[in-house]
Amino acid sequence: MEDDGSTLPSYLKAQKEALRAAMKTRRHAAWLDAPDAGLALRDSFLRSFTLPEECVVGVYSAKGDEIDPLPLAIALSLSGHCLCLPVIVEKGGVLLFREWKMAAPLVRGVLDILEPPPEAVALEPDVLLVPLLAFDRFGNRIGYGGGYYDRTLRGLWTRKKIITIGLAYAAQEEDSVPVSDGDFRLDAVVTEKGVRAAVA
Repeated sequence: MEDDGSTLPSYLKAQKEALRAAMKTRRHAAWLDAPDAGLALRDSFLRSFTLPEECVVGVYSAKGDEIDPLPLAIALSLSGHCLCLPVIVEKGGVLLFREWKMAAPLVRGVLDILEPPPEAVALEPDVLLVPLLAFDRFGNRIGYGGGYYDRTLRGLWTRKKIITIGLAYAAQEEDSVPVSDGDFRLDAVVTEKGVRAAVA
C-alpha cells in the first residue's frame, strides 16, 4: 500500500504521481474495452480462493472506471460471507468498516463514495479487497495518494492478520511499481484474466 506522500523523497513522489496519471488513462481504456470485466473478475476469484465461511470480507464501492467488485460481492454474500464496506470518517484518517447487506441502502460519504450509514454494525475484515491504480507481480500497489489503506492496515495488523487482495484490470499491471519503506504488499491481485500472486 502507500502513505499519503507527505514524507516521501521528491523523486519518489514524482515517480508515483507520473504513474498515477498514466494509469488513469490506461484503466479508463480497459474499462471501455471490457464492460463486463466484473463478471470475469468474480469467476477468476472464485476459481482461485475458497474463503472460510466465518470470515468477514471487506469490499469497496466502485467509483468511476474502477473494476466493479459487485458481482463478486453478491457471490460471496450468497455463500454466507459477512461483507463490510470502508467508511471515511475524516479526511486524512483511517478507514472504518461497517456491515453491508445487499438490500440495505447506502449513503454518500466524505469523498462521494457510497458507504453504509452510521447505524450499520461496525466490523473488522479478515480479508480485504483493495482498489488500485497500478500493481506489479510482487504485490506492490499504487493507489490514489491519500494513504487511507496504508494507515488502516498498520492499525489492523497490530490486532490481527489481514489477507489483502487487490482487484484490478489486467492492463493495470506494471513490471515494477515504485515503493517506499512503509508500503504494504498485497498478498495477491485478481484481474479479469486471472490471479497474480505476490512473489516474495
